[in-house]
Amino acid sequence: MSMTRRSTLAGAVATAGIVLSAATAEAEPHPQIRRAINALERAKDYMQHAAHDFGGHRVEALRDCDEAIRQLREALRYDK
Repeated sequence: MSMTRRSTLAGAVATAGIVLSAATAEAEPHPQIRRAINALERAKDYMQHAAHDFGGHRVEALRDCDEAIRQLREALRYDK
């Protein structure tokens, strides 16, 4: 593939990514909150399957993750 064609293809891919990101942002009113929920769920899963108890903080951290997830979901529900 020639350098010009690669540059054109790379530009097209980048532009498509920007357009898709913009469309997703419009369709998703609070993407940061949804990402936070996903991150908390991943952290919770990690802690549940860890071989140690994080210095005795695992139980409380798991409880706090559940509460944070609940609160974030409530926030999304009330924004509709």
